Amino acid sequence: MRIPSWRSLAIAMVPFAGACLSVPLWDRVHPLVLGMPFNLVWLMAWIPLTSGCLALAYRIESARDAKRRGP
Repeated sequence: MRIPSWRSLAIAMVPFAGACLSVPLWDRVHPLVLGMPFNLVWLMAWIPLTSGCLALAYRIESARDAKRRGP
């Protein structure tokens, strides 16, 4: 097992930072977005964003493996 690249680790940390470390910035009930509190919308938005970030990290690691194996 090898260590992942720093780029894929950084991309994988984006959802954690967005959902957990940014709480003081958005911890309010108002404004409402589509009738829901903004904090609920923010957390629900991170569900698909997390999938996108992890897919990007996977692509980076797959390209790194292919480059390492050679032609």
